Amino acid sequence: MEIFDPLRKKYVRLTPEEEVRQNVIGWLAQEWEVPLPLMSSEWAFTFNGMQYRADLLVFDRSLQPLMLVECKAPDVPINQMVVDQVIRYNLSLKVKYILITNGKSSYLCAWNPDTEQYQFLDKIPKYEQML
Repeated sequence: MEIFDPLRKKYVRLTPEEEVRQNVIGWLAQEWEVPLPLMSSEWAFTFNGMQYRADLLVFDRSLQPLMLVECKAPDVPINQMVVDQVIRYNLSLKVKYILITNGKSSYLCAWNPDTEQYQFLDKIPKYEQML
């Protein structure tokens, strides 16, 4: 089975993780008004000579990474290993917001420049508020 990814503009294999990603894309676009052209699936980047892929990135209007979304399949627990993966990615990307989800549980953090730490949020702000 396949599902259409509006960001990559092609059909991709429908895995449990991909289903979570596509649900998040729709949720961000519809509920939080994130423009589709400012999101990217499977964003490739290099850090310390290693190749990585972010599941989903949201960019600001200057095309700088704003939010990193890490999607896991529903049966994959969000544990320290997943958090460590996202922290490693963010050493390169330096985003303001991080969302980790497996479709059942979601965790959202925002960078607080005053404390220089990420703080958990109860909900995602609208796109314009994130800027």
